Amino acid sequence: MSDTAQAASTPRRASDSPVLVLALLALWLLATIGLRPLLVPDEGRYASVAREMLLSGDWLVPRLDGLPFFHKPPLFYWLDAAAMRLFGANQFAARLAPALGAFAMGAALYLALRRWHGPRIALSALGVLATAPMFFIGGQYANHDMLVAGCIAVAVFGFAAASASGSRREWQIGWAGCALALLAKGLIGIVLPLAVVGPWLLARRRWRAVAQGLHPWSWLPALVVAAPWFVAMQSRFPAFFDYFVIEQHFRRFTQTSFNNAQPFWFFLAVLPLFSLPWSLAAPRALAHAWRERGTAAGPWLGLYGWWALVIVLFFSLPSSKLVGYVLPALAPWCALLACGLAPLGRGWRLGMLVAALLCLGVVTALTLRSPHSGKPAALALAAQRAPGEPVVFVEDMFYDLPFYARLTEPVLVASDWRDPAIARSDNWRKELADAARFDAAAAQRVLFPLARLGTLSCRPGVNVWFVSTARYRGAALDAVPGLETVYLDRELKLQRAPGRDCTR
Repeated sequence: MSDTAQAASTPRRASDSPVLVLALLALWLLATIGLRPLLVPDEGRYASVAREMLLSGDWLVPRLDGLPFFHKPPLFYWLDAAAMRLFGANQFAARLAPALGAFAMGAALYLALRRWHGPRIALSALGVLATAPMFFIGGQYANHDMLVAGCIAVAVFGFAAASASGSRREWQIGWAGCALALLAKGLIGIVLPLAVVGPWLLARRRWRAVAQGLHPWSWLPALVVAAPWFVAMQSRFPAFFDYFVIEQHFRRFTQTSFNNAQPFWFFLAVLPLFSLPWSLAAPRALAHAWRERGTAAGPWLGLYGWWALVIVLFFSLPSSKLVGYVLPALAPWCALLACGLAPLGRGWRLGMLVAALLCLGVVTALTLRSPHSGKPAALALAAQRAPGEPVVFVEDMFYDLPFYARLTEPVLVASDWRDPAIARSDNWRKELADAARFDAAAAQRVLFPLARLGTLSCRPGVNVWFVSTARYRGAALDAVPGLETVYLDRELKLQRAPGRDCTR
């Protein structure tokens, strides 16, 4: 019996209500997002950028420590800044953007599979997705990966639904997903959905659907959504196109000088590993998809397989690889797994329990251990620092400290900013040096020469606060007169230097 026929013969239950199912998904995603401290560098960096956007009132230009920050487009920061306005600058608000991306992915998966395979398989697929550790953790990890993955899921499912119905509105939903994905992380928001749906339609000889999808009335509304920010940034910053498009997309994709180098097969291991225990059903699911290829469910199962393959292969090509890159493959991967399982059977319920406990265990461990968190040092700084006293980061960027210390002005970052090796690196110093290209005046105020640290305390009655790693030893910092350690933990050291009269 095909998936669709099997689903049609199954009696309806309360759990088949889309409103109830999606409400439970939202509760599952939101219940724990505010528990643990921000992880660094990513969560601290992006939460601080969103907070700066809110404090400055400039909702166009993302800024990191007062400098224009164009590594990523602004959608994440817009969502988080809006959440911080509603709920305050806290951990919950800092993670609302990825939670929304996860919800979009789950909702798109559930509604599409409900339409194509029936409510039972749709619920099974959503359960598999929601309790996959990669999905659950990605939905509460404050970076751009889950947000763009959710938008891509909306785009692909929207395009696929439109190809079956011929509805212009559904084509527009697909293109809107692309537009939001473009604003979430860049060009992959358009490239990946088209790389999935285009060949799938062409292989099925759906020429009319291709023509409908490319009609201007299908994609023009999305252009209206996505284009204004990019036009505004290029008008304001002439070097924006070269940096954002050429360097952050093409050079980063093709070059090998970036961090996180991994072998080609990295994502072939990551995807099944971080979707345990569900991935144990992969052989059965693939065999099921092969048997169903001639049925009504066959084209959809083919779409899921092709979609997952495109994502894995695309991100396997560059040498730089992070686990979150493969998140756009989760929805089709979980759809394949669910279609191969007995819908809502005993094994499914046991898997749900094991996977949910695994997800909650990871969050609990991160909450208790809080690796590399600057929150304790930030709270110590906030308790002792007087308004207006300068804060200096020494030879490192402590991204989460301004967030937790509630700093309202950029910190000074002391390093050797003339070092030619900065341009060849892929770290915090290059991030700030890149940002300095777009606002030289602001860069002069915040990028401070390491050799001149001693001059910062030449203000009688004004303390200067220095933050460094717990193990940092540097002659320039040791030479600051009157330096006193006021807080020290395994991660950070907070020191204070009293203001002095340097004219005597």
